[in-house]
Amino acid sequence: MVEENDMADQQLATMKADLVRYLQSARDSLLWKLDGLSEYDARRPLTPTGTNLLGLVKHAAAVELGYFGDTFGRPYFAPDEVPAWYGEEAEANADMWATAEESREEIVGLYRAAWAHADRTITDLPLDAVGVVPWWPADRAEATLHRLLVHMIAETDRHAGHADIVRELIDGAVGLREDRANLPPAADPVWGTYHDRVESAARRAGGED
Repeated sequence: MVEENDMADQQLATMKADLVRYLQSARDSLLWKLDGLSEYDARRPLTPTGTNLLGLVKHAAAVELGYFGDTFGRPYFAPDEVPAWYGEEAEANADMWATAEESREEIVGLYRAAWAHADRTITDLPLDAVGVVPWWPADRAEATLHRLLVHMIAETDRHAGHADIVRELIDGAVGLREDRANLPPAADPVWGTYHDRVESAARRAGGED
């Protein structure tokens, strides 16, 4: 029985380590998209709904602090230090953009601090630990650490995908992460041919030709 319990504990430890590894990979991918950009390019909105790179990082920091902090009764901010852009009382989308007074270093530093705060929660609690997500409907507000890890991986990867597109629109830079682009070189002439082929197929399908 002791041996079976040890095996089960090891399996849970491996599962947690896998989840943390995928979460960290998504974090790194999102943050990397800021590298080499001017202050303007890091902040400017590239879609009609205002999607911007530094705002994505700020939002990712906020949701990590929420899911792995407030949800488990481990808040990052002291009650008298909660910033105006954070929490349920904040203005809509306040965590999705950076004001001119907020430095890139401040927001990136907050994101890294959010990682550390989240990782302490993940280390300290078992995967079946139950927290309460204040901003979810009451009938499903309770969630395990395991579920929230999966949720946060999906959320961060989704925003890393947004960042991929925004960065490409800024300067053409693409890639999964710094050490693995997962794409042919951006300057490869195949991209022009590929783009034209996709455009041609879309025009034919839409009756534009």
